[in-house]
Amino acid sequence: MNTNWVNALHQLNQQGEAYVLVTLVGVSGSTPRNSGTKMVITADNIYDTIGGGHLEHKTIAHAHKMLASGEESQQLEHFLLGSQLGQCCGGSASVLFEYFAASTVNIMLFGAGHVGKALVKILSGLPCKVHWVDSREQEFPPAAEMQTYHNVKQVVSEFPCDEISAMPANSYYIVMTHNHQLDFDLCQSVLARQDFRYLGLIASDTKWCRFKQRFKHRDIDEGQVARMNCPIGLSAVPGKTPMEVAVSIAAEVIGLYHQSKHDGGHENSGGAGDRKMPAAKKNSSQQGVHWKELKQLLLADDKGSS
Repeated sequence: MNTNWVNALHQLNQQGEAYVLVTLVGVSGSTPRNSGTKMVITADNIYDTIGGGHLEHKTIAHAHKMLASGEESQQLEHFLLGSQLGQCCGGSASVLFEYFAASTVNIMLFGAGHVGKALVKILSGLPCKVHWVDSREQEFPPAAEMQTYHNVKQVVSEFPCDEISAMPANSYYIVMTHNHQLDFDLCQSVLARQDFRYLGLIASDTKWCRFKQRFKHRDIDEGQVARMNCPIGLSAVPGKTPMEVAVSIAAEVIGLYHQSKHDGGHENSGGAGDRKMPAAKKNSSQQGVHWKELKQLLLADDKGSS
């Protein structure tokens, strides 16, 4: 719990990791913490506290249930600290749980050259997970700088192609190494998987024509080759400096993952708790918890405690 909830949110959003933001939205009587107190819970860590004790224990357990569901949702639970949880303070607390799902954008960037360094500076501020691969450890930025890239994992590998197998389906691959043969081998390995969301190659027209011929001679599926992005980046973002090229590539990736979210949208759903909220009626204009449901829950609790 060394990291406070504000810093945790910043770090987790950069890393693209799923978390539940917990807020005491209302307290009555004697309680460990005041209304407005927050904490953040992930599958493996806890940041800050709402006062400890059985209330926090039950809160963490409920947050873990939400994380296991894999679906974003907002839920309100009401706890009687004395009769329900056996805490000596004896008050009551209404706890809002807000689940934010993990980012599904996984990027593997090959190459720690000038463009790679510029691109990582942009990707480090996006909701994605980046595996930055190069065989040349000395090409990566100093450790102090790497620590500021919370969502970037440095991978020093003598055999970069072997790293591809560790990536999940629908990953994004960006190939820009210092070696043309390595670029070809990397692209060939990604194409063989046939489950990539994006495969971008930095190359001249001559290099790209040569690669397509070599793919054809290797009997690589032409349909998969046609899915590659080469030249890499958006043509609407011109320029040849490392940062200009990096901006063009990042813009292309951002456009793709936002389109992917739009195409694969999901509905929010609730989960089980100490007291279930009434099921929300389907309403295209309604999101989260409806005020009538909050009122119904809190009135029920007032009657139960009187």
